[in-house]
Formats: sequence, C-alpha cells, structure tokens
Amino acid sequence: MNKFFCADACRGAGEDIIGSGTNYGTYVLIEHSGIWDFDALNSQNIPDNLKQYIAEIKQSGLSLRFLLIKQHKPQSQTGHRIIIYDQTQAKFSSGYEKFEFKVEHLEQVSRVVKDYLQGKASQFEVQPSHTRDILVCTHGSHDKCCAKYGIPFYMESLKTLSELKLQNVQIWKASHFGGHRFAPTCIDFPDGRYYGLLDQTALRSILTRKGDIECFNRVYRGWGILPTDIQCLERELILLHGWQWFKYKIAAPEIKKHSDDTKITVSLVYQASNSRTYHCDAELVKDDHKTMELKGSCEAQTSWLFVKYAVKSFHLTLELESPVQFKSFSENKAS
Repeated sequence: MNKFFCADACRGAGEDIIGSGTNYGTYVLIEHSGIWDFDALNSQNIPDNLKQYIAEIKQSGLSLRFLLIKQHKPQSQTGHRIIIYDQTQAKFSSGYEKFEFKVEHLEQVSRVVKDYLQGKASQFEVQPSHTRDILVCTHGSHDKCCAKYGIPFYMESLKTLSELKLQNVQIWKASHFGGHRFAPTCIDFPDGRYYGLLDQTALRSILTRKGDIECFNRVYRGWGILPTDIQCLERELILLHGWQWFKYKIAAPEIKKHSDDTKITVSLVYQASNSRTYHCDAELVKDDHKTMELKGSCEAQTSWLFVKYAVKSFHLTLELESPVQFKSFSENKAS
C-alpha cells in the first residue's frame, strides 16, 4: 500500500505554492452529483456526446476547462446547473464574467456550450446568481490528498460560511483542477484566484477580505488570468496594497523571458478603484532556494523540478490627474 501523501511532502519541504494558478480563458462548471471516476469527465455516467465534445475541445486548443461540481445538499432536485465563467475582454480586467444555464439532462450540456461559444442565444440560459463560487477540490478518486484534506475542509467551510452569514457565497465540491499537493485547494470565482494549503482562518480572511494579508505568503497559488511565471509579482502587489487590491483591475502584461529562463522582465498596468492608473515595471529572477524537486501527486513514480520565480525589484509609476505628471517609487527585494 502506498503510504506517500504528496500534500504532506509539500508541507514538509516548505514549498512556496505561488505560481501554480493555471490559466484558462473559459471555465465550464457542470453540476453533477454522481460518482466521479479518476478522470471525472470520462466517468461512466457522463453521456457519450458530452465526452466526445470535451475531446473535441481539447483537440481544438481552446483555452477552456470543464469541471464537475456538486454540493453537500444539492439545491437542484431536478436537472443540472451549468455555470460558465469567461474571462472579461475589456482593457482592464478583474477576472471572469458569469453565465448560468439549467438543463434537464446531461446530454444537453454540449449544445449549451456550443451555442455559447458561437454567440447564440440559448433557451437554457437563466439569470445568473450574483454570488462568489468557491470550488474546493474533493476529487479523492483522482488523488487521495484531495479526499484526506479536501473533503474535511469542504465540510468545515460550510460551517464557516454559516457563521459568517455571507449570503453571496456558494461553496462547491469540484473535480480535479490541479495542484493536489496543495490540498486543500480551491478556486475563487469570479476572480479566478487559486489557493492551497488552506485552513479556516485563511478562508475567513479570503471570504471577508479582512484580517492578516500576510497569509497570502502561505496559501496563495496565484491569479489564473496571469501567466504562472509572473504570479509572484501580483502577490507582491497584494501585500503592497492590502485588501484594497481586490477592487483593482489589470491590463494584459508585457513579458520578456530571457533565453536561459533565469530572468523575466514584466510591464504591468493596473487601475485602482478610484480609476487612477499605475505602471509597474518589474524584474523577476529564478529563485534557486525555492526551486525544488517534488512528486506532483500521490501516485507519481518520479519527482519533477518545480521552478520558482521571485520579484527582485519593481518600480511603480502613478499617473496623476494631468497625463504629464507622474509619481514614482521603487522597491528592491532580496533575490
């Protein structure tokens, strides 16, 4: 019997989990309370037409991820909810836009997604619930750490949510979305931010956006709308601006990765809640101290090298009301 737990190894190694928030343009969340196999989307109770369509999407190269979701006590007694989160296309983005549908049968899911991607109106569309959707990976048949850590965390999270009396948050069980060694791990929509190695204290801060912002040094995997290599820069900006940062929006960054992969230069523009614009120019370097070899899952036969980057320095320019006036400051980080 394999007694190795990848999440225990991650904790023991003191891995910095930033830079592991995977990037997709669109997420399709399918409510399905049945049994999930190792490959949830290929489970026996998933209809063949949906399996075939998912295979076609993967072959097409579209930046789209399908996930199965369910709740401890399903709200829908009949039918299945489909929630689509699509990355906003405006110049400045804060994450994803939500669209919601309801179908009677899973055979109808592929038609809903096809119509959505083609910009067609759907008879199955319903008014989206204006909630944050927190997806906790509990997919124990894919990796046992998601059962060992994910399932208890999900149940405790329901109690936390009840205690906080938050009416605009739903917490879901979700199928595998990567990073089992960070269990318990979650995605927070509509932001699209990834978290791991979670406990209820950190979850309270994430849900209420209050408390010790320094917890992001421990539990933050990264913002899924940014490339993984530069997600450490956004974490620095979170620590700089505090919880106010979650009201800010960012533009697509300009990135130059040097040929030996040891250095990255980034130019990032972001907009504060008061509409002021900041320009951030940063230098990121490979962090040899944090780069390490680990097994990425409980059943992995070999270790993988997980390269980590750190912010060496960054320079911020604040554009004032007059377009020719700027306020600048810099910060150097230890490499």
